[in-house]
Amino acid sequence: MRSTDIQAIARQTILLESEAVQQLSGFINMQFEEIVKKIAACTGKIVISGIGKSAVIAQKIVATFNSTGTQASFLHAADAIHGDLGLVREDDIILIISKSGESSEIKLLLPLIKNFGNPVIAMTGNLDSYLAANADFILNTTVQQEACPNNLAPTTSTTAQLVMGDALAVCLMEYNGFTSDDFAKFHPGGMLGKRLYLKVSDLLMKNARPQVRENSKLKEIIVAITQNRMGATAVMKDGAIAGIVTDGDLRRMLQKEENLSGVTAEDIMSRHPKCIEEDQLAVSALDMMRKNNVSQLLVTRNGLYAGVLHLHDLIREGII
Repeated sequence: MRSTDIQAIARQTILLESEAVQQLSGFINMQFEEIVKKIAACTGKIVISGIGKSAVIAQKIVATFNSTGTQASFLHAADAIHGDLGLVREDDIILIISKSGESSEIKLLLPLIKNFGNPVIAMTGNLDSYLAANADFILNTTVQQEACPNNLAPTTSTTAQLVMGDALAVCLMEYNGFTSDDFAKFHPGGMLGKRLYLKVSDLLMKNARPQVRENSKLKEIIVAITQNRMGATAVMKDGAIAGIVTDGDLRRMLQKEENLSGVTAEDIMSRHPKCIEEDQLAVSALDMMRKNNVSQLLVTRNGLYAGVLHLHDLIREGII
């Protein structure tokens, strides 16, 4: 097979699946809205079931629901009829995912669920199926064809299921007022957790507080900058921040000045340094650095100088 054939097949696959996703918007109706409200009002959990590739999609939707404030559990349709039905409680809502809606496992499972009296939502691409006919609500994920050249392997259909699940999750987030603070509670680990939780004060604990006075001489300034390895020092006057001197300021001054004996911090400093309160998120400090094209920020505590935050602190913690 030529490389051009491979590229053409890849593009055709993407095109078919993107068209199927676009068609899903036409299936969003009042019943979809009713389903969102039904799930939002659920006092139990959402049990999501499927067989084959639909079971894999079900697990992903469960993970998305749980991470965005909607309690959910996965129930494999084959295992359900061998004891796993025990996880279903009377206040739960059941979401069953099946392209055909005619799988033998689904046909065995559905009457048992209905016997429990739990509401059943069908996510299916066959509105004439057994599943659709016996569900209380239907999420239509009909696709025209699979991306598979034999129109057999679940490809386009599973993409449609995944997108419909995401649509549900996002609507539930908005409907329930799920905020970034709520999101942080469920994602405390890894880089995402750090971006949501880590504050400037958490990084500042490891840093020194380099400072000089307005009338400090060049040697004292250089020592303050290099000794603390922060690449900058605050310039203080009467206990307040008067400015900042960075290693870049020193280099620019050395290029211009020939007589260095009378140079003081006041001559070199930037008079309106970028400052951030220590209770701000570290990611906010990164945004400030990017917007102002600086590598250091002076950190304040209740308006008073508390230290220097360097870009390297953010890199070290994986914020970038």
